[in-house]
Amino acid sequence: MHYNRFLLSLISALGLATSTALAALQIVPGGTWTASNGEHLNAHGAGVIRLNNTFYLIGEDKSQGSSFLAVNCYSSADLVQWKYEGALLSRTGTSGDLGPNRIIERPKVIYNDQTRKYVMWMHVDSSNYGDAKVGVATSDTVCGKPYEYKGSFRPLGMESRDIGLFKDDDGKGYLLTEDRKNGLRINLLTPDYLSISGTTSTHLFPTAIESPALLKLASSGRYYLFGSHLTGWDPNDNVYTTATNLSGPWSDWQIFADKGSNTYASQTSYILDYGTDGQNVMYMGDRWKSKNLQTSSYIWLPLEISGTKVAMKNRGSWVPNANSGSAWEASPAEKSYEGEQGKYDGGAREVTCSRCSGAGKAAGYIGGTGGRNGSVTISGVQSNNGGEGGLTTLQIKYVNGDTGPRYAAVSVNGGSPQKVAFEGTAGEVGVSSVVVRGLRPGSGNTIVVSGWEGAGWGPDVDRVVVPVQ
Repeated sequence: MHYNRFLLSLISALGLATSTALAALQIVPGGTWTASNGEHLNAHGAGVIRLNNTFYLIGEDKSQGSSFLAVNCYSSADLVQWKYEGALLSRTGTSGDLGPNRIIERPKVIYNDQTRKYVMWMHVDSSNYGDAKVGVATSDTVCGKPYEYKGSFRPLGMESRDIGLFKDDDGKGYLLTEDRKNGLRINLLTPDYLSISGTTSTHLFPTAIESPALLKLASSGRYYLFGSHLTGWDPNDNVYTTATNLSGPWSDWQIFADKGSNTYASQTSYILDYGTDGQNVMYMGDRWKSKNLQTSSYIWLPLEISGTKVAMKNRGSWVPNANSGSAWEASPAEKSYEGEQGKYDGGAREVTCSRCSGAGKAAGYIGGTGGRNGSVTISGVQSNNGGEGGLTTLQIKYVNGDTGPRYAAVSVNGGSPQKVAFEGTAGEVGVSSVVVRGLRPGSGNTIVVSGWEGAGWGPDVDRVVVPVQ
């Protein structure tokens, strides 16, 4: 009896510890998202492929604007901490699909069980979007560097711009392709996934829909197709439709986010089912900043699916609980600490910030040039539990008036500083999320924001938001 009670208590404690650890790791939609290389996550128009317990994010590098630079790959076990694996395709110095002033968008990868190849499809175009083709590349490994580029063509001889890729339960692959003149197509791929099978589409939607993404829930056998209206870089109320057969009939298109929200200023990129048959389904969208694409961010939010109904609400942050067996959760209780109320050193000082919280002030002159390194120290930071190994997602509200990123070093309780990116905010207050280690239970924690190793000026710090629970 005593042993059984002890065992049950131990199991309960372990479960609570795991839950607490996961609850400290949050997704912050719309923020600068620092990857392992110290740079903003750069994988737009992305898709995800999961191998065992690792997620691989593959998308466009927009750090130099709309022209093709690279297709990047990142890996993560929790959907929050992303390791930069490298470029899978890179711009060449010669003419051709991957040359200068070309467009490569919405790369997606699926694995072919027969050929044992990872197959990437992408939108390939000229700078004026006149080519309207698809491109194909293959690799023996998911983040193979580089993929072998096979070439481009028009599927079924039709224009193709935004694309999606889908692998069904039976192993068949499908291309989702926006044919501007005729509508959105679902095209069956050949068994090797390298071209289109047959001469007709599995289904043609006459509605003008782009940025397509397809999900299937195994328990019901129902398909959910998501997409965007055609409004250029500007967002709109994205829509979805459902069916039990890819050839239809499909339901009428409906919105799934709040009406008039423009899908929280985002456009569909991918729909990721990372739980047990619909328990955890995540909408992955891009928040495009057309005047400075480098600053574009990600709107990743949980979807609620019940039968034929799909709904999504906006959240400042949330807990994905990936690879835990648990459902996603709302963010835990948080506490904010004003930057201007911290202790200054190295020339940092209070600055006026009309859009900042509190008294319209912020901690400015972080970092510097000529050997200066301004810093702000925030003391008395409360945390009831820093999670496993003290891992916690911090949110830093900030202002960066530059068009390019600024950088800062963030350290907790005297630990090693880590590089954090802060993209330009164009006069607004932005948010940068970073996973830090070392917060201890209690209110004796200290967070220091300083310059990063000669990177010049850092951001003006409005406030730091810390999970309490």
